[in-house]
Amino acid sequence: MTNHPLISLAKDVANGRPRAITSVCSAHPLVIEATLVAGLANDGPVLIEATCNQVNQDGGYTGMTPAVFREFVHTIAHKVNFPVDRLMLGGDHLGPNPWRTLPTEVAMAKAEAMVDAYARAGFSKLHLDTSMTCADDAGRSPPEEVIAARAARLAAVAEAATLEVGLPSPVYVIGTEVPVPGGALETLDIIEITRPEDAQRTVELHSQAFQAAGIAEAFTRCVGLVVQPGVEFGSENVVVYQLDKAAALTQVLDQLPGFVFEAHSTDYQPQAALKALVRDGCGILKVGPGLTFALRETLYGLDAIAVELGVLAPAERVSVAMEQLMLDRPADWMAHYHGTPDRQRIQRHFSYSDRIRYYWHFPQAQSAVGRLMKALEGHTIPKPLISQYLGAIYPKIASGCVEATPRSLLIAGVQHMLQGYDYAGQG
Repeated sequence: MTNHPLISLAKDVANGRPRAITSVCSAHPLVIEATLVAGLANDGPVLIEATCNQVNQDGGYTGMTPAVFREFVHTIAHKVNFPVDRLMLGGDHLGPNPWRTLPTEVAMAKAEAMVDAYARAGFSKLHLDTSMTCADDAGRSPPEEVIAARAARLAAVAEAATLEVGLPSPVYVIGTEVPVPGGALETLDIIEITRPEDAQRTVELHSQAFQAAGIAEAFTRCVGLVVQPGVEFGSENVVVYQLDKAAALTQVLDQLPGFVFEAHSTDYQPQAALKALVRDGCGILKVGPGLTFALRETLYGLDAIAVELGVLAPAERVSVAMEQLMLDRPADWMAHYHGTPDRQRIQRHFSYSDRIRYYWHFPQAQSAVGRLMKALEGHTIPKPLISQYLGAIYPKIASGCVEATPRSLLIAGVQHMLQGYDYAGQG
């Protein structure tokens, strides 16, 4: 069996030693840099994941193939002296989702090509998700048996690809959750927690499907099961984990040796809730929008500081440029933000779903951020202004742990969000 860190993690959880790894799902270079710098403080692995919509053989919305994304992350690792042998790459929601408007066989062929590309690029953790409806599914979700068979079909591709290029066999995560990749489309108040019998059935059906596909050994490397333990966020609200409501689900792990739960959408959970999730068997905690939310929060704080210092005109603020960019290109936020024009404006910038993360790679955004950083260059940022506009990270500045420079403050903003995960993951 592959000597993979997630297999060791699952064994520890099964033996009554709960711990977790944070899965950072982001393609923003500063988020990745902050994650790797934080990872230097310990000897364990760092897990960075890309989603099927973000990175695929067609480029995804980042324009990166899996091989290009790997080199992108490795370049940042070399820059901050993070050992690449401690870096794990994962693929999230790998399946037909980017091509779900196509007939099933066409979409699945595309999904096979994507999984092949991920496997050949050295992504060692693959979340197989074939639950989405394709064009000829008549608007109905595929039966569970079909979902499992499609997942096994993709696993077979990954097995063949890694064998051919001489890479270690990957580990797999199975199952899905609502909403689909990209985030919730509305305010969420009540979340339906995965039923224990459904979790068990998902594992049983996938085991049978892997056996039928002739890759039974690969199923021994299925370490994660995606469930809904009762955590989610919408545009303006967060549903916080309540362990009493998830008690029946957490007990099912006793019947699933070798598995941990993978919890998606853990962004914005209080530290105590993250700790409870880990105690209850969630060995993989996924976070993404929360990190770019923290980055945007820090950028806007620096925006205000630059205006206060008189080194940036109000019309030159990053927030002004981002507003115009999002209005010019509404496709990535319009279906998610509702209400009056004023409410939509607030959501465009401050929503928990952080749809603004889809815009940072545009030249207009990069130019605005560059202008802000240049305006602050060479200026001492007064601590009282950091306290006023970047209060969350002010203690790090006051204690001397972080320099009061724009770039250091951006990194610290992201790391502040990661701190709760580091604490919770220790079990």
